[in-house]
Amino acid sequence: MSAAQPRPEPRTDWTRAEIAALFDLPFTELIFRAAGVHRAHHAPAEIQLCTLLSIKTGGCVEDCGYCAQSVFADAGVKATKLMDVREVLQSAARAKDAGSQRFCMGAAWRNPKDRDMPAIVEIVKGIAAMGMESCMTLGMLTPSQAGRLADAGLDYYNHNIDTSPERYSEVITTRTMDDRLETLCHVRSAGINVCSGGIVGMGETRADRVGFIHTLATLPRHPESVPVNALVPVRGTVLGNMLADTPLAKIDDIEFVRTVAVARITMPLSMVRLSAGRESMSDATQALCFLAGANSIFTGDTLLTAPNAGDDADAALMERLGMTPMQGEEPLAKINGAKTNGAKIDGRALAAAE
Repeated sequence: MSAAQPRPEPRTDWTRAEIAALFDLPFTELIFRAAGVHRAHHAPAEIQLCTLLSIKTGGCVEDCGYCAQSVFADAGVKATKLMDVREVLQSAARAKDAGSQRFCMGAAWRNPKDRDMPAIVEIVKGIAAMGMESCMTLGMLTPSQAGRLADAGLDYYNHNIDTSPERYSEVITTRTMDDRLETLCHVRSAGINVCSGGIVGMGETRADRVGFIHTLATLPRHPESVPVNALVPVRGTVLGNMLADTPLAKIDDIEFVRTVAVARITMPLSMVRLSAGRESMSDATQALCFLAGANSIFTGDTLLTAPNAGDDADAALMERLGMTPMQGEEPLAKINGAKTNGAKIDGRALAAAE
């Protein structure tokens, strides 16, 4: 009997023209292709449940135009200190009891200070001891800080690229896209799985959404998790003030589903997560997203400082759709932890209709 062949890796050579062509497909054709890619690599009726907790809120010196936690925003968010380790671990235990597979934590920092690292390390170790996946988003990291998180057992690090490279400076001026990509490199080099996505509905064009997905889909390794957020306009933020009273500024539901579908086709093994903005989506829109390849959600009533659908609403929706919580390991986490023969999954072939 011949030895089992290594599983091929996803291709990372997508062009913008190819991605734009996917966006331009008739909607039903795009969803059909995305659903086929999804079913080839994921259990289509399973949804990964994650919980997100703000462990240090407000007072961030970055000027992200969408964020209520920035010191440049006037959104009424009170700055807090880093939460007590025991309090964070208690929250994680409650999340696990409620069915969450992964506990995600966010701190409103440009970057963590070295004096913060001992408490952060203790939190990561405590969550690992519960047998729960951990994810953190703390801002930009040095290689040393990434190494300390890896040694503590951190499973995932979230660092969103937010939008396209061309639009980045229109949304944020206190850092660059290259700064984000550098931290992703440090995280990957330390052996931590990457969680990176962005926000749509910030007034960007479809070309920007193409550029956003292209940036992620052409990384040397795709992010294991790709959160897709729909902007929640918050008064007091730059984008919130610009867009809160402009209904047409909200991304069209069909265009949002298209974005999810293109993310699924171009990053076939990644978990595609419906993140912020889901509380304003209809059940039908969420169902279309799941059909198009989304297979992860945040549960609970709040995402950092933004509202979320809530556990009861999520449980009811999953029951109506006949979907169940995911229990196993993510596909890309497996392949990125194993040696391969360098073969590539041809996303064009996977996306092609039979």
